[in-house]
Amino acid sequence: MIRAFFAAFLVLHGLIHLIGFSKAFGFVAVPQLGQPISRVEGLVWLVATGLFVASAVALYASPRRFWMVGAAALVLSQTLICGSWRDAKFGTVASLVVLVGVSYGFLSRGPWSFRATFENDAWTGLARRSPQPLVTEADLAPLPEPVRRYLRAAGVVGQERVQGMRVRFAGFLRGGPAEPWMPITAEQYSFFDKPARLFLVEAKRAGIPFEAFHRFVGPSATFAVKVASLVPVTHARGPVMNRSETVTHFNDMAVLAPATLLSSSIRWEPVDDRTVRAAFTRGAETVRAELRFDGDGWLVDFLSDDRSMASKDGKSFSPARWSTPLHDVRSFGAFRLASRGEAIWHVPEGPYEYGRFDFVEIEYNPSGPP
Repeated sequence: MIRAFFAAFLVLHGLIHLIGFSKAFGFVAVPQLGQPISRVEGLVWLVATGLFVASAVALYASPRRFWMVGAAALVLSQTLICGSWRDAKFGTVASLVVLVGVSYGFLSRGPWSFRATFENDAWTGLARRSPQPLVTEADLAPLPEPVRRYLRAAGVVGQERVQGMRVRFAGFLRGGPAEPWMPITAEQYSFFDKPARLFLVEAKRAGIPFEAFHRFVGPSATFAVKVASLVPVTHARGPVMNRSETVTHFNDMAVLAPATLLSSSIRWEPVDDRTVRAAFTRGAETVRAELRFDGDGWLVDFLSDDRSMASKDGKSFSPARWSTPLHDVRSFGAFRLASRGEAIWHVPEGPYEYGRFDFVEIEYNPSGPP
């Protein structure tokens, strides 16, 4: 809604610049503008109109570039206003509104934003894309029977092994059992040849935008949150964070890319016909989890005691059991997977659900731009 209003404001502000163009060419009488405007200046006023309209279009068509187009429109417009200051000085108020929007666009999409880091890291993984061997029935033989059933049901046999994936989410998050839910959208890239996990969340609370970025590249993981792409409120890092994100990476493998469960980095321990335990090694970290399946072979829960809750500022961690119940199997291209899940902390006061996720789109072995 805010973006729509701002786009409309940009168009309206741009159209006002047609007054200067019209006066320069004598199309209409403009007594409000007492200062003369040459035809060359009139064409510049017309260019300003075009830049503002292009800025409004870029808000939707190319958000990463909006701030550049908007900045050009703003500079040109304010230069014209200064040149006709006596008649157009009140346009500076509109310029200040545009400045706020352009500044936010720069902070949220510019070269030092979470988005820029996310896309640069994604490009690094995408550049490694190469043809992968097909999964065969023989590849499933070393796995426990519940995992074999799951991979067959998911449809991995006969498909390429998964080198990487792109996932889009919608859902809700909250910071504690007494806090309100925030609607979110999120995008994730994960790579499994050189393990990496990039998870970028956009949320709003009371109309105020938040961004959260999980970044796990190489041996180190970080988790950062900014308000309005400007004010940092959380920054978590260190050995506990690395271990926690290793659990999350393993969870992604099991839930979103089951073909990756063929990895030699996993040691399996069968428990019964519907339960297995696993130890997953990523670099120097080895984490453990329990995978639970239903009678049809679908994964219905993933539990681990090796993931820790970060404090609000990310400076401290509390160990807690973590689980992700799963529901509603549907097709994602050639695969069938759960399409909804929750994230739950099992704390001494009782379990509380802090995340609800709908898996909107999953693309395997992507090669296109992020």
